[in-house]
Amino acid sequence: MTSDSYKILDNPVWHALQTVHKNFAFGADNIARYRPETLQILGCENPEKVDLNALRPWISTGEKLFMVGKLAAPAPGWTIGRKLDCIQMVCENAEKLIHKPIEEILTLTEDDRAEMLELINEVQPGYFYKDTPLLGSYFGIRKDKKLVAMAGERLRMTGFSEISAVATHPLHTGKGYAKMLVSHVAKNNMEAGIIPFLHFVNTNTRAGKVYELLGFKGRRVMPFWELIVES
Repeated sequence: MTSDSYKILDNPVWHALQTVHKNFAFGADNIARYRPETLQILGCENPEKVDLNALRPWISTGEKLFMVGKLAAPAPGWTIGRKLDCIQMVCENAEKLIHKPIEEILTLTEDDRAEMLELINEVQPGYFYKDTPLLGSYFGIRKDKKLVAMAGERLRMTGFSEISAVATHPLHTGKGYAKMLVSHVAKNNMEAGIIPFLHFVNTNTRAGKVYELLGFKGRRVMPFWELIVES
């Protein structure tokens, strides 16, 4: 793929909500959000020209949503909360992925949802919701019947799929579970002709090194802006 082929990753939420995740979208012609029970994220076609208040019919007062990439112009009743500077990485070559994991990787289903929420909220709370698993495929590793590691897909659009919810229980870190699971998700996508990408907070250098070992390459800094609807 050429560098131009990746341009849609500069505005991944909008393109996901216009394509693969269209059924999860609420909003107007040029601005949309995910259903609140799936993700608290919004996207718009042109952040520099959009009116955030066009999304008001689908937002509750006090809600916090993230905007990814360019920040929209200020609008009455909205304030900016946290800014998370993330690194966006893309994997084009499966050579460095783990092809023969030493652990059994299980496909997670609706029956696993409660455990998925418990695990992810223990490791990185606040970004995974009741229906987030509906956005893509999720996989996990169990020890003594307990879910101890997981990873899956979040933003999905034509030709691209974001690997997300990479989580390992604190008592099971350092065993390579994240590498195995990220490799599994990435390999599944690449075999289907889909390019895997991911984001991680730039202060998490350990995660970045793991992804580099698997063949992911940094593409750009991607800010995640928290927007708060106050009135």
